Amino acid sequence: MPVEPTTLRYMKRFRCIAERCEDTCCGGLRVPVSEAQWNRVRATVAGHPEESERLYQLVLPNPGGAPTEHAFIKMRPDGNCPFLDTERLCSLQRRHGDAVLPDICATFPRVVTMWGERLELTGTLACPEVARLCLLEEDAVEPDSLPSELQHAFRPESAKRILLDEEDAYGFHAETVRAAMLRLLGRREYPLASRLALLGQLAYALDGFYFRGTQSFQGEERTGAVARLTEVLQRFESPDVLEEGHRDFTALALPGGPCVGLFTSVLKRLAAGRGERFTTLVGGVLESLPLGAGGPGELDTAWRSYVERWQRLEASHGERVHRYFHNYAVHHLWRSPFTDAPSLLAYVFRLALRVGLLRLTLVGHPRVAELRHAPTPEAREQLDRAAVETFQLVAKHVEQAPDFLSLAEGLVGPGRGGDALGKVLIFATF
Repeated sequence: MPVEPTTLRYMKRFRCIAERCEDTCCGGLRVPVSEAQWNRVRATVAGHPEESERLYQLVLPNPGGAPTEHAFIKMRPDGNCPFLDTERLCSLQRRHGDAVLPDICATFPRVVTMWGERLELTGTLACPEVARLCLLEEDAVEPDSLPSELQHAFRPESAKRILLDEEDAYGFHAETVRAAMLRLLGRREYPLASRLALLGQLAYALDGFYFRGTQSFQGEERTGAVARLTEVLQRFESPDVLEEGHRDFTALALPGGPCVGLFTSVLKRLAAGRGERFTTLVGGVLESLPLGAGGPGELDTAWRSYVERWQRLEASHGERVHRYFHNYAVHHLWRSPFTDAPSLLAYVFRLALRVGLLRLTLVGHPRVAELRHAPTPEAREQLDRAAVETFQLVAKHVEQAPDFLSLAEGLVGPGRGGDALGKVLIFATF
């Protein structure tokens, strides 16, 4: 019996707004072309000599690359795709249809995951319209059935696949563990910082036996390991356990200056060559806080400025701001399966790191710095625009950037044990 495909509600509402969009899908990115796609597009334009010659000039071979990265499109100096026409639409698609597009172009901003035979469709916040729909609506991240007309809006071969094989306990129990994490994130009586800390504590409680490559579920040990997994997940359903974890976390006093320094370094490093919109945003954030001059005590001063501004933002627009970050965290659990990380602790650390970077960038956004703190409709609209721009540009230019992923991997190390939990708590505090 087929299992019903699932999506999040914001993706049921998504429609590409094309030339009305404030960004282009591929701007500032590297666009890979697989060998099969390269052969297909070559055959398609073979009867058009001028177009064929241009294709060979603009699609550069990548010797020794993975099959999915047989070649790359040579982007223009401004970071945009050379195949965009004057209306910022794809000239190849207009002339030859969707079949000629590389997988990433054909499916963006959709993200498809296959959990065994069950399909999940989410989106990437790197698309401004997806970011708007995901962040701003209260019910945006509620799971829903996927309409049949949307089940063909992607290429199945591009889906991320999670094998639900009992011999691979990390993947086999992943849906059960994710469901527990989503329930914990749903406890909105606690601040998101506390919920991230609780996710870290849950991951730490599982860390001794549930991770990629675990052998704890093999042979005669399987029954005991499953019972232990069930016991830990049930423990984190207990109001007393959650309250104690929240109370212990909020009693911590951790320095924020080093986090400010780390996030500033990330933004500076990735701003170059990523497109005008992201470069402008980074410049505005650094000037707003202010950061970048390198004077004595700069990071501690910026930390105090950040804290004061965040507190004012919460006081005047708290419900709105909390919605952005709650929706983001829930979206992340659906869009990015934790099985991509070597351990659950490493995954929660990466989430806390992303949330911290987003908070700093939003607080430092020039529109937020200039925001009138009376909760008027005009102020809310200004804040929404700043949030959509912040989350979209960070998703597009930072979150999947190799430099950022390497940094996150280096910071968390093996992603196991008390040291990794401590790092989760530090960035959750931020």
